Amino acid sequence: MIRVMVVDDQAMVREGFAALLSAQPDITVVGDAANGADAVTASRRLDPDVILMDVRMPVMDGLAATGRILDVPPGATAPKVLILTTFDLDDYVFGALRAGASGFVLKDAPSAELVHAVRVIASGEALLAPSVTKRLIADYASRGQPDRRRHAALGSLTPRETDVLRLIADGRSNQEIAADLVLAEQTVKTHVSRLLTKLDLRDRAQAVVFAYESGLVVPGQ
Repeated sequence: MIRVMVVDDQAMVREGFAALLSAQPDITVVGDAANGADAVTASRRLDPDVILMDVRMPVMDGLAATGRILDVPPGATAPKVLILTTFDLDDYVFGALRAGASGFVLKDAPSAELVHAVRVIASGEALLAPSVTKRLIADYASRGQPDRRRHAALGSLTPRETDVLRLIADGRSNQEIAADLVLAEQTVKTHVSRLLTKLDLRDRAQAVVFAYESGLVVPGQ
């Protein structure tokens, strides 16, 4: 059973999402919060698997809350954070991805898409397929020069791991990467796991950010 917490400053939004998710046989809503500060406290008490996190809230916004919730001691398990936003190009969303969020979904997305997003995030994947996510990251990355330290870290990867990282940044699934590189899907999973470990990244969402910030992927290519 996937344990979910809903964080939004609008009561009707929280109740609507909770009703939708609770109707699913594999999802249970364990609680909610009306702002980021309450979300930090509640997440530690409720221990959810996935947190639906609004971006713009009083007291503490979703970006700050995401950073605090995911700042756990080494070896500890943190919940997955799925950012909810009404804006498809929002600097807060990129900041949340950098803080460790596993993806984002628009509030006006179809209900089936939200349910799918929760399941994807809970499974350990990142929700990166929507083209808007890539536009957001590319737009941010195009504003500055590659991070030298991150560029240097690319040297720790094998050529195949570098290929896999480039395709992850393009929003490809493991199955699609396997087809592109003519590899078994399990082999791709192994490459993904190794490159995340080498680069000290939490998940595929952070891998996409890394690929852009390091200069491996250039916006517009």
